[in-house]
Amino acid sequence: MRILLVEDNLDLGDAVESKLRSAGHSVQWVRDGVAALRWGLDETWDALVLDINLPGKDGFTVIRELRAAGLEAPVLVMTARSEIEDKIDMLDLGADDYLVKPFDLRELEARLRALMRRPAGQTSSVTVYGNLSLDLANRNVSVAGAPLELGRREFRLLEILLGKLGQTVAKERLMNQLFDLDDGTLNALELLISRLRKKLAGASIDIVTVRGVGYQARSHEQP
Repeated sequence: MRILLVEDNLDLGDAVESKLRSAGHSVQWVRDGVAALRWGLDETWDALVLDINLPGKDGFTVIRELRAAGLEAPVLVMTARSEIEDKIDMLDLGADDYLVKPFDLRELEARLRALMRRPAGQTSSVTVYGNLSLDLANRNVSVAGAPLELGRREFRLLEILLGKLGQTVAKERLMNQLFDLDDGTLNALELLISRLRKKLAGASIDIVTVRGVGYQARSHEQP
């Protein structure tokens, strides 16, 4: 893939660029919003990896102007925990997915692969897993067409697990992405898992415990 990386943090930008290049992708790394717009409009890209807080022009402005100019490439937004509510605005503006910092570089690459599997020109944030539909932009989940009421953390937990469907996500990683430092305990995570499992009754997705490691979302079609 030919990827435009927009990140002003030198350490993170270097790590992401190195990871993507080592995976065989062509990467252009820019460090401010003005350069992002220039490169985004002048070249053809398979995907953009975009930070929100940027010098020059912020990520909101960048994505708004690029989409208005006709950019169809998928956009993966990187957001800090303190900016978590901003992701809704980014998705509404035309982002396709997001990652909360800190994140595993392997997940970033996997999410980019998932975005590239979408049909050309598709910018819908709805993903279907059997009879379960997940709408990232509107934070909606439905099972067999019936809406499912999920809390903020339940939705985020489901999103994380579905993003690594069939793969085990470690408990420690889930705690880091779901809880603040003062309320993240194993017991709180287990209670959250239990609530989500009950709400997913009848769905094509099960949440499976991998003893001593973590959890994974598994479709009924998987062995």
